[in-house]
Amino acid sequence: MEYGRAKSSNRRARVTNVRALIDAVIRIDSSADAIEWEGRWLDWGDLSERVDTLRALYAEMQLPTGARIGVMLRNRLPQLCALYSVLIADACLVTVNPLYPDIAVSDDLRTLALPLVIAEQADLDRPGVMEALAETGTAIIALPESWSGTARILRSRTPMATQREASADVIIEMLTSGTTGKPKRVALTRNAFQHSFDSALRYEANRNGEIVPQLRSGVQILIAPLTHIGGVWGAINGIASGRRTVLLEKFRVEPWRQAVAKYRPIVAGATSAGLRMILDAEVPKEDLASLRVLTAGAAPVEPDVIDAFWERYGIPVLANYGATEFAGPVAGWSLPDFKAHYADKRGAAGRLHRDVEGRVVDPQTDAILPPMTEGVLELKSPQLPDPDNWLRTTDKAKIDTDNFLWITGRADSAIIRGGFKVQPDDVVRALESHPAIREAVVVAIPDARLGQVPGAAIILRARAKAPTEADLIAYLRDRLLPYQVPVVFRIVDDVPRSASLKPILPDVAALLVALAKRPNQ
Repeated sequence: MEYGRAKSSNRRARVTNVRALIDAVIRIDSSADAIEWEGRWLDWGDLSERVDTLRALYAEMQLPTGARIGVMLRNRLPQLCALYSVLIADACLVTVNPLYPDIAVSDDLRTLALPLVIAEQADLDRPGVMEALAETGTAIIALPESWSGTARILRSRTPMATQREASADVIIEMLTSGTTGKPKRVALTRNAFQHSFDSALRYEANRNGEIVPQLRSGVQILIAPLTHIGGVWGAINGIASGRRTVLLEKFRVEPWRQAVAKYRPIVAGATSAGLRMILDAEVPKEDLASLRVLTAGAAPVEPDVIDAFWERYGIPVLANYGATEFAGPVAGWSLPDFKAHYADKRGAAGRLHRDVEGRVVDPQTDAILPPMTEGVLELKSPQLPDPDNWLRTTDKAKIDTDNFLWITGRADSAIIRGGFKVQPDDVVRALESHPAIREAVVVAIPDARLGQVPGAAIILRARAKAPTEADLIAYLRDRLLPYQVPVVFRIVDDVPRSASLKPILPDVAALLVALAKRPNQ
C-alpha cells in the first residue's frame, strides 16, 4: 500500500463499515482542519500521515490481521492518532488505562501479554512498565511529542507462548469503569460494534447506516476519556460526521466553556457530574447560546439537573443509557422525543434503540413484569455479546408501553444495615435536595455490630455554608426512615472518580472509613 496525502474527490462512495469510513474521511481534504489540541490545529493531511506512519510500523513488525494492539490511552493528540491507526489497520484495540497506579498498570500489561503496546515515553518510564513488557516479549512503539518527532519502534516483538492472539471477530478489549468493584475487561465484537454504530446513526441523524464520507463545518468537543466507551465513540463519531474535533484532556468547566463560546457548536456533551459543575459555576447563558442540545451519558442524570438546565439555559439535556459491555448506548433521548414526551416521561433514560429489546423481570422468580413495574433489566440486541440470548444487567428499571426506559437504581448496591435494606439512591436524593449540597455519594461502610451502615461523602455548592452533622441528621430525619440516615457524614472537595467522572464506590468507602477515624471538622 502506498502511504501519503490523498487529494479531495467530489465523488465518494457510500460507506457502511466503521474502519472504511474513518479511512475515507481522513483523506478527503488534506488541508482542512481536523483536530485542535493545546490551542493548535492539526489538519487532515497531517492526521493521515501520523496514522499511516503507525500502520507502516505495524507492517514492518509483520503483525497479523486482527492483532491485539495495546494503547495506553490519554486524551492527547498522539494517543488519539494511535487509536485511529489501530482501527483503520483492522487490528484489535486493547485499551490500557494509564490513570491507574503504577503497579496496577504493570500487572494489567503482564496479564494482557500483548504482541505490541503503544504509549508515550513518560508512561513507558513508569516503575515496572518496561519490566512487565519484557516478561511478555511485547513490542513497543513510543509515541512522539504532540507537535514534534515521529513514532518509533523501541523494541521488536519476541513471540512467546504466553502472548494471546485476538479472535478474528473482536475489535476492542476494554475495561469497564469499575465504579462498583474491580474493573472487568470485556471483548467487543466487530458485529456488535457495527450494530452499535448503525444504531447511533439512526438515533442521531435518522440515517440508515450508509453515509457518504464528507467534511462538515461543525465542531465537536471531545471530553470523554478515550479509555471509556463514550470516548471511543466520541472519537469515531467526530470522523463519521466529518466534523472538526476539539480535544480536551479532561472535563473542566472553564476550558469546556471557552471551547463552546469560541466554536459555537450546536451539540456538546457532559457527564452528570459535569452538568452539575456547569450549573454550579453559573456559566453565562450567552456563552452557551449556540447549543441546541446537550448529551449526557456515563451515569444517570437526575431530572432536577435536566430541569435546571432547561430553566436556566433553555437547552434540552438528552440522556442515554449504555455500558462498555453493550458496545455503547442502547437507549437514549432524541430531540423530537424530548419535545414530544419529556413532560410526561420525566426521569426516563430515553427510548430503547430500534434493534434493542428490553424487559423487566422479578429477580427472585424470573417472571416478566408488566409495564412500569420495577424489577431487574434484561436486554437482547445484535450489539450485545450474545445477540441470541437475554442479558441480565445489574440495574433496576421500568419500561413503559412506548419503550421508554427508567433506570431506578442498582440491583446490587443495597446496604444491609442490621437486616434493614437501605438503597443508596434514596439517601442520595434526600441529601441532594439540601440547598447547600451539590453532590452526594452514599456507600456501605463496615460496622462491627450491624454489618454495614450508610456513609455519605458530600460536595458543597460554590459559596454554600457547610451544614453541621446535626443539621444534616435533622434534615434527613424529616425525609427518610431512621435506619436510612447515614452514620458517617464527611464534607469533601471531591471523591475518587473514574475517568468518566463516575464515583468509584469502593474507593469512596475507603475514604470515608479513613476520614471517620479523624475528628470531624
